[in-house]
This record gives sequence, structure tokens and C-alpha cells, in this order.
Amino acid sequence: MKLPPHEYLDKLDIPYERLTFPPTTEKGAANVARALGYRERQMIKSLIFETGQGEKVLVMVGGDQSAISGHLKKAIGSRDIHLASPEVVSAATGYVIGSIPPFHWQPPGFRSFLELSMMDEEILGVGAGQWGEEIMITPANLVKASLAIVVNLTDKSKPVRADE
Repeated sequence: MKLPPHEYLDKLDIPYERLTFPPTTEKGAANVARALGYRERQMIKSLIFETGQGEKVLVMVGGDQSAISGHLKKAIGSRDIHLASPEVVSAATGYVIGSIPPFHWQPPGFRSFLELSMMDEEILGVGAGQWGEEIMITPANLVKASLAIVVNLTDKSKPVRADE
């Protein structure tokens, strides 16, 4: 059975690999990484943030990473941001937290951000919209599929954007 994210990637002719893990696997990037034989860093967390103006944005970081608040605010361009509630996430994406695919559901103009260090990984795992299904994709193809803006969200010693 092909899921909507698979159909989207196929339509754009973006290569990927489908992997499955037991649906009984406990939630979390570390558990998915263990089940599939990858490092936690390679499993992307797809997080939905909301600005005070009501804009929703997708932020993708490695499974073992957390975005620095100041860097995230600068990248998004708002000082008033917070992690969206499960209800807001579901309404915005059509998916429940835990296996949100980082592409195919965004309306035009929706902004997505990918942590810069993810570009150094050979392969990344992203949710396919259904727990137990993972999409393995190269960083460059993830950027292509999600139209992500690549920014530094995790290294305090470096600017958010390379041109700063």
C-alpha cells in the first residue's frame, strides 16, 4: 500500500527507500533508529511551531537535537513562537504527532526549515504518516521534496544563515 507521501515522491521522481518497523515500537526517534539500525541523529523530528501571528511552520532537526530558541526565532522571523498543540498539528498537517511526513501536505507559501547539520548525513529517515512506516531519503532530496530552507538551528557558535 502506497501512502500519500510515497505517491508525492514518486510523482516528483524523487528517489527514496521505504522501510518498516514494528508498529509496537515505542514512540520516539531513538526507538525508530534502533529498530531500523540507524543512528538517532539520522531520524528526523518533524516539529510544527506556531507564531503569535498564527503562522504554522515545519522545523526538522535530528532525532537527538533540539533547536536553540534564539536561532529558531531568528530563522522564522518572530520572537513569539511556540510548539503547536496536537490539535493544531493535526489540523495543519492532517497527521498526528509521531509520524508526520515533512512533505506533500503543505499549502502554497508554507515554510519548512531543516537543520544545517543534517546536510552532512548520508541518509535521513522521515515519517511516512503512519507509525511503523519510514521513508529513507538523502538530505538533498529531502530539501527538494519539502522545499526546506536550510538553516543552523543547533550550533550557538555559528550564525543562523551562512550569509550573516
